[in-house]
Amino acid sequence: MFQLTPTVRNLLIANVVFFLLDNLMPGGLGLLALYPVGSQFFQPWQFLTYMFMHGGIGHIFSNMFGLMVFGPLLEQRWGGQRFLTFWLICGLGSGMLYSGLRYYEMNKMRHDIEVFQQDPSDVHLMDFVQNNFKAYAEAYKPNISQLHETPNDQRLIQDILTDMGKAYEGSLNLPMVGASGALFGVLFAFAYLFPNTTLFIFPLPVPVKAKYLVPVYGLYELYSSVNQVPGDNVAHFAHVAGLLVGFVLVMFWERGRKQFY
Repeated sequence: MFQLTPTVRNLLIANVVFFLLDNLMPGGLGLLALYPVGSQFFQPWQFLTYMFMHGGIGHIFSNMFGLMVFGPLLEQRWGGQRFLTFWLICGLGSGMLYSGLRYYEMNKMRHDIEVFQQDPSDVHLMDFVQNNFKAYAEAYKPNISQLHETPNDQRLIQDILTDMGKAYEGSLNLPMVGASGALFGVLFAFAYLFPNTTLFIFPLPVPVKAKYLVPVYGLYELYSSVNQVPGDNVAHFAHVAGLLVGFVLVMFWERGRKQFY
């Protein structure tokens, strides 16, 4: 698996080059990250460029390690051009699906702010928190309690609206980076085409077949995207989206291959 094939090697080099440029150039390459649609920093090309950007050494290492482990066998089976096409389509599809979800979430957040602005009650503040920042509900409890006790405190209401605005702007201008969406598509393809390959995953003490590991990993990512914990800045839904795009593409290709033969 670690004998790098040409396309895997070129993808690895490209990602490392982008990572170095982003960290060594003054100002970095921030506009290559994928910003939410509606952000002042959003550009259409970011659907492609974001997958060559990474948030740190650990981030790029894990993605490139996965590419080196699972990519070569797929490239040997498909050829370099098809493997590159698969990688890019999974990354593009992941970014687009995630951006669609973010667009929905940002509209919902803006709506909740407008509802609170029209009727600044503790109930609407609680709705805002539950709908948008459920993982941080404990941090909002003092404001909710204070607003319940002093519902006409205009200074408190204005402070809450200011905090809501900052939270909205912060979310709107928070970009996504990384090749994880493309990698999760590769994970599905590997598990589908080489299901009985045994993998050693730290810290599990026993080998696990790919056909069992990948579905479990996908379910974990789905769970994590729905039940995000405080401090978790991983775009878990983007991982699930990449897995889904990989599933659709592999099913389409394999069906066409069987019909051809």
